[in-house]
Amino acid sequence: MSAIETSPVPIELAMNTAPSGSGPVGQASLAEEALRRLNRAVAVYSRDGAVQFSNGAFDALLRQPAFASGLAALFERTLALHSVRSEDTPLSLGERRVYQIETVPLSHGVLVTASDVSAEMAERKRVNDEARTDPLTGLGNRLLLREQLAELMSDLTLHPSAAAVLTIDLDRFKAVNDTLGHPVGDALLRVVADRIRSQLGRGDVVARLGGDEFAILQVDPQQPKAAESLAARLVDLLGRSYIVDGNLLNIGASVGVALLPGDCADGDQILKYADLALYRAKSAGRGTYRFFEMAMDEEMQARHTMEIDLRRALALREFSLVYQPQVNLDTSRITGFEALLRWHRAGGATVAPSDFIPLAEEIGLINPIGEWVIRNACREAAGWSEPLTIAVNVSASQFASATLIGTVVSALAESGLAPERLELEITESVLMDDTQSVIDILHSLRQLGVRVSMDDFGTGYSSLSYLRRFPFDKIKIDQSFIRGHEAEGPGGSAIVQAIAALGRSLGMTTTAEGVETEQQLSRVAAYGCTDVQGFLFSRPLPPDKIADVILNNRAQPSEPPRKTNDTQGGDSL
Repeated sequence: MSAIETSPVPIELAMNTAPSGSGPVGQASLAEEALRRLNRAVAVYSRDGAVQFSNGAFDALLRQPAFASGLAALFERTLALHSVRSEDTPLSLGERRVYQIETVPLSHGVLVTASDVSAEMAERKRVNDEARTDPLTGLGNRLLLREQLAELMSDLTLHPSAAAVLTIDLDRFKAVNDTLGHPVGDALLRVVADRIRSQLGRGDVVARLGGDEFAILQVDPQQPKAAESLAARLVDLLGRSYIVDGNLLNIGASVGVALLPGDCADGDQILKYADLALYRAKSAGRGTYRFFEMAMDEEMQARHTMEIDLRRALALREFSLVYQPQVNLDTSRITGFEALLRWHRAGGATVAPSDFIPLAEEIGLINPIGEWVIRNACREAAGWSEPLTIAVNVSASQFASATLIGTVVSALAESGLAPERLELEITESVLMDDTQSVIDILHSLRQLGVRVSMDDFGTGYSSLSYLRRFPFDKIKIDQSFIRGHEAEGPGGSAIVQAIAALGRSLGMTTTAEGVETEQQLSRVAAYGCTDVQGFLFSRPLPPDKIADVILNNRAQPSEPPRKTNDTQGGDSL
């Protein structure tokens, strides 16, 4: 096939080109004039590539080598593909000018038209970019990251290269939003985005996945060293103080890292693996980074199975309560019991509370489980032969749900239990997020006649300020000060003595938790604690054992009940 002509030629129509008149000649002249004046570039080529007709707009384009080259390739394709009526090809001619060429086979030639679609293409690019850009930070978004990952994963099969995906989650960001408002939170995210950008290499892709979550796709032959270096820099830089709208802010960052193609060969899975590593970093105390290990996926699968079983357990009533006595040191009498939750997993062993309570809190099941505990504890305690107290642990989630007071009122009414016999135990973590709201709820509970205790006292940061703001009925001294490393040195002893003295001055009962030996009992009694709880006296007991314990306690008031053979110990909800 001969090459097409790429030089402008005078217009010569096959039909007569008379200047005026009617009939075929006049119509041809009119058509020629119309085509000449048309802004759209038009030409007719013979099948051997000779220009039969071209207007001025086409001649101007034809002088540009890029247009002529693109047209030649397209012309040959048009002649080769007889079944194709037209072919559209955007062609860039520099200076942001883009033309779309269309070729239409004719009976004895080819019609060629070219249109300036620069504005249309620019708008299309703008819309395309917006669809892949996070409007708040200007970073890419999840769509962009997924596309870049997919492109990289397809290239890895042909051109293996080392890459890594890093997922980033900000620590303590929610507190900024809650206390200072979303405008400050948004401004902080923009500063965070700038700090992340400053650490990237030329080929790195960064995206904001939503909220305070970010991700980076890093291609570097020096993996995993390059990813570890970047993760360490991000943890350090993002953990430094910020000044935003006149506010001094301190947050942190945790980072999870997964490697390509070593960890897997699927974009969605590599993001999942990076998230698992991020979860491990946050579990390790935040402000750090972790690389994905296959054991993490196995643990997550086990966790997912437990989540399914936990949801089923609530419906199938696989939970039960056991009760651990609390003993007054002056009278050696049992004053009450603490209700502890147990889960007897279907087809398996009993699950430790420390394994499923955090999961229940995370997936939002702690509220219905906690309500079940309150109702059942009240109902069972109402049947005891003596009016002993029943203590129930209440989580921060239950306070945040705003249904706690209604649950307590309903449970007391249904069971007939006297309000003063119900004791709700809270930890300092309940007070840390929204102190005033929690204090208001505690006062409402007190007005009902319900007793309130602070559990695990001494392990938080603001214990004394909480005691000043709300008059608790009881302080429970964390077992780490009674046994373990803290109890061995003079520091632990001093803390227990100080708490006991504080309780006496405020008129509060002080209960030492975790007492297991006679030596520990003598020590806490000497320090001034009023009550004790622990395996030395009894492990947690099933409901059918309580009546005998109460009867024995009544018959032998001077002899503290000794520990039983029940092996289910530990704290729970």
